[in-house]
Amino acid sequence: MSIEHLAGWVRARAGWQRAALAGGAGIASVLAMAPFHVWPVLILTLAVFVWQIDGALALPAGTSWREAPAVRTALVGWWFAFGYFFAGLIWIGEAFFVEASKFAALMPFAVTVLPAGLALFWAGAAATASWAWRPGLSRVLVLALALSAAEWLRGHVFTGFPWNVIGYALTSPESLMQAAGLIGIYGLSLVTVLVLAAPLVAWADGVPARGFVLSLATIAALMAYGHWRLAEPMPVTAEGPRVRLVQPSVPQREKWQPEHQRRIFDLHLALTARNAVGVEDGAKGIDLVIWPEAAMPFLPLDTPVAIEELAKALPAGTHLISGALRAEPPEPGQPGSQRRIYNSVIAFGAGAHPVAIYDKIHLVPFGEYLPLNALLDAIGLEPLTRRRGGFTPGPNPRPLMTLPRMASFAPLICYEAIFPRALIQGRERPAFLVNVTNDGWFGNSTGPRQHLHQARVRAVEEGLPLLRVANNGITAVIDARGRVLSRLDLDAVGVIDAAVPPSIPATIYARFGDLWFALMLLCGGAVVFAGRVWHARAVGVS
Repeated sequence: MSIEHLAGWVRARAGWQRAALAGGAGIASVLAMAPFHVWPVLILTLAVFVWQIDGALALPAGTSWREAPAVRTALVGWWFAFGYFFAGLIWIGEAFFVEASKFAALMPFAVTVLPAGLALFWAGAAATASWAWRPGLSRVLVLALALSAAEWLRGHVFTGFPWNVIGYALTSPESLMQAAGLIGIYGLSLVTVLVLAAPLVAWADGVPARGFVLSLATIAALMAYGHWRLAEPMPVTAEGPRVRLVQPSVPQREKWQPEHQRRIFDLHLALTARNAVGVEDGAKGIDLVIWPEAAMPFLPLDTPVAIEELAKALPAGTHLISGALRAEPPEPGQPGSQRRIYNSVIAFGAGAHPVAIYDKIHLVPFGEYLPLNALLDAIGLEPLTRRRGGFTPGPNPRPLMTLPRMASFAPLICYEAIFPRALIQGRERPAFLVNVTNDGWFGNSTGPRQHLHQARVRAVEEGLPLLRVANNGITAVIDARGRVLSRLDLDAVGVIDAAVPPSIPATIYARFGDLWFALMLLCGGAVVFAGRVWHARAVGVS
């Protein structure tokens, strides 16, 4: 079948066939994301998206609102996105089997309702694009503008959930990833849709050279920039602090069972006292030990015995950064209120005294808190943490953490690392990023691998090294250009010993954020508007 015939066949699909084709194309598009990185699949699937919008707009408008062109195109966008988010987020279902007796029944709800909600952003993008749709490659630009704007909104509306933003397709190999330091992941989303949808759309339109030249030239330019960037020598600085990253790989089913608390705490202490090859050294020569999110399955600041044992385990001059839960009394003046529980990072210094604390500000909906909490809590629902009322968010803006004789760093807990431009919220630039997480909820699935890849892109955007420490997941030392220098894979029990890599000067994205993306949208919109004006005048003259 020729490309022209394929495009015609796709345009002719209607009803359930159109919905099934759109959903199937969306599912296939997930192959462009981590851990697969088969981004050329988007050359076909995005072209199918364009042709389906062509077909939806080719039908005459009916008398019912359901037959309006914008509604038909919105449905195309919704089905495509539903398939994309369903396949890309199916790993979330793993968390509901950790305590299957309580949560398994909610799993089908979670893995369908979340993708259905996220798909509304793409539905709106398709409907918006239909208003400026016209023949030629301009419609690919229109779709790129609308989809990238929708991805930005998805990352910000209702606290945001920018997982698998379409721009991640062009962040592998590492040479392509470097463009994130220029235009960020949302700018890359615009580029991704534009250059990957163009080849087959232009071919089916009878002008194949236009699409292939646009695509090949852009990707070649991005790769050339990336190769140049990766070849640049890293700054020559004094060796950074020596760190020990601890990955205990505690099974999530055991994590919060009281009978396992002592064993889990002892495992962390034992790993802290051994180097990467298993030789016991008492952490001598290590400046900073990092434990993962909620490493201690109890409230350490309320457990004097734990503090005493930490003090014995840490040599003089060695600090411990640990994910931990902490509690504060109920808010005064509110009868019946519960203790406030925080998901925190606590830095322990000499004598295991807490010298710095960061409380997570971006909590996971349904995992760490319930939206509409009063209503859902009243009917007996609780987040996956099984803490009635969930966690309390920490104060904004996110503070940096500073330890004696050490440069400041930005702490990130779990999925806070997926939010572009939100890592650093003050004027001071940290020396490195620390991301503690627990991907043990999600088993041996695509989720932990996608999480790691998105964290790597944050390092490139900011030009900062990242220390990522997982209970179970993927623990890694990542340099300021997103390269993984050391790693512990899923289910591994062990430590990484390394020096903190140097930072590089603030990238363009670190300095200007999404301003460049906004300018790209404005320039693209101006091109579309100018094209419409020119087309209207040409039709008028004829």
